Amino acid sequence: MKRREFTLTTASAALAVFSHGPARAQDEPFKAGADYLVLQKPVPVDAAPPQIEIIEFFSYGCSHCRDFEPMLEKWMKAAPKDVSARREHVSFQRNFEPLQRIYYTLEIMGKVEQLHDKVYAAVQAERKRLDQPQVLFPWIAGQGADRAKFEEIYNSFGVATRVRRATELQNAYAVEGTPAMTTAGRYYTDGGMAKGFERMLAMTDMLIERERKRMRG
Repeated sequence: MKRREFTLTTASAALAVFSHGPARAQDEPFKAGADYLVLQKPVPVDAAPPQIEIIEFFSYGCSHCRDFEPMLEKWMKAAPKDVSARREHVSFQRNFEPLQRIYYTLEIMGKVEQLHDKVYAAVQAERKRLDQPQVLFPWIAGQGADRAKFEEIYNSFGVATRVRRATELQNAYAVEGTPAMTTAGRYYTDGGMAKGFERMLAMTDMLIERERKRMRG
């Protein structure tokens, strides 16, 4: 989903569908500047060598992120031990912050695996306004989570810090669309550039191997 077209209320209708055809990494080379970007100024990473940091930038309001999620989850579970993969929720507009807060609260509570897909469904399929506390907090309680604990963390300085950090990273990588993936602070691609989710993951695998070779010297 392209940044300039993204709004919370029109996420599903705003974009053309990416190609979901088979990956062609073996017979179609990926081209720097077309399929992915090599950053002129690498972004500092949290992962210490020999770990290779992968970030998926997403939004709960992005229909393509929702479609990509099962593939990403499978890829993350199968990732090699030297790959440190995580998600960051984008903030293309100020009103994205409540959705960012939901994700980082779930992460701190250890509830991402349990509720991540349910948030996608609530926001997109059920059209629930989880950006509004009076809707969000009762909904959280209805999912079997501790409402009081969720509210406390949601409104905490720790979550505010995570939101600010995610926005800083988004800007450092100049994220223009979601879902997007970055590798080792050096490479960026998104669904539109990669021309499909399978290609985006295959490209990430290629860039991980490139980074391994770079670190070995």
